[in-house]
Amino acid sequence: MLDGHLLLGWLSFTLVVLVFYLPPPSTAYFGLTGNEPLSILPLNSLPEESVGRAHYKLCDRLKLEKKQRRMCRRDPGVAETLREAITMSAQECQYQFRFERWNCTLEGRHRANMLKRGFKETAFLYAISSAGLTHAMAKACSAGRMERCTCDEAPDLENRKAWQWGGCGDNLKYANKFVKDFLGKRSNKDLRAHVDMHNTNVGLKVIKAGVETTCKCHGVSGSCTIRTCWRQLKPFHEVGKQLKQRYETSVKVGSSTNEATGEGDISPSGRSQPQLQQQAPPLLQLNEQIPRTMNLLHIEDSPSFCRPSKYSSGTAARKCYKDKNCDAICCGRGHNTQSREVTRPCQCQVRWCCYVECKQCTQREEVYTCKG
Repeated sequence: MLDGHLLLGWLSFTLVVLVFYLPPPSTAYFGLTGNEPLSILPLNSLPEESVGRAHYKLCDRLKLEKKQRRMCRRDPGVAETLREAITMSAQECQYQFRFERWNCTLEGRHRANMLKRGFKETAFLYAISSAGLTHAMAKACSAGRMERCTCDEAPDLENRKAWQWGGCGDNLKYANKFVKDFLGKRSNKDLRAHVDMHNTNVGLKVIKAGVETTCKCHGVSGSCTIRTCWRQLKPFHEVGKQLKQRYETSVKVGSSTNEATGEGDISPSGRSQPQLQQQAPPLLQLNEQIPRTMNLLHIEDSPSFCRPSKYSSGTAARKCYKDKNCDAICCGRGHNTQSREVTRPCQCQVRWCCYVECKQCTQREEVYTCKG
């Protein structure tokens, strides 16, 4: 009986030690990395009598933190902009990964489990979420949907003139300030929290780097005697494309502890120790080197995503393209071929005035899906 008690005590102690040393997941921020539901009812679906405070209900449904909920409620335009940011980020994520094994699976448990790990897919979710929020907020300002911001204030140009000539710049300055305040400062004491914050900042930097100057000429007969210029963000597809490229070149990092000071450092990982000593640069300092890179960072190797798991539903029955990605997506299991007839509009013509007339054409196409 005594041996049984000792064994039970040892197992309990071991479990406590293991739980104690597990690295805690970083606090989720917003969007694809937060607790918000990814399908939010639009404001116009709420009862008419509550339209005046419809944004209050949407703010509550977004499951925001206390400070975020307060910021959401103070401006009626914020709630709809947050919803738009979530939708835009999710759609862009799924578009960028449509040919990959992980196709940005965002179902509740899959997303929640992914956010507990430091995969490079997690890094992309943090970057695309912060980028989506910044982009949506800057556009909402220039579209006049916000009470607390308007066009980007270009030098020597009054906002009313910008509106008159259509030269209303996207207000990136206000958007950046709002996003940083909305997300708040998180503790960077552990490796995971620091990496998450870095990836969030990469999303902000990609948006900032994509600002373009657009000009419009005014004058008699189209002459450019007067020119109005304003700053405009790139389409979000371009932002998603750049973040996908940074996902492809994501850098895996590890941590080490200085025994003299007890402070943690980040270093590139993936090489054997002798190679590290010969080829790798000195350890990257948490507060100095890492923020200077525009690469996404991850701390764990990703799973294969071939079979159903807590991170994805696998690739069985996934549609693929025979000469493009079937071999990779189907993980060597092969694919099924199905022939079907599809009817689509064709031979469309513009008729006076003012509609488009199309014929309906039927054609046979082959559809390829991964075997289970």
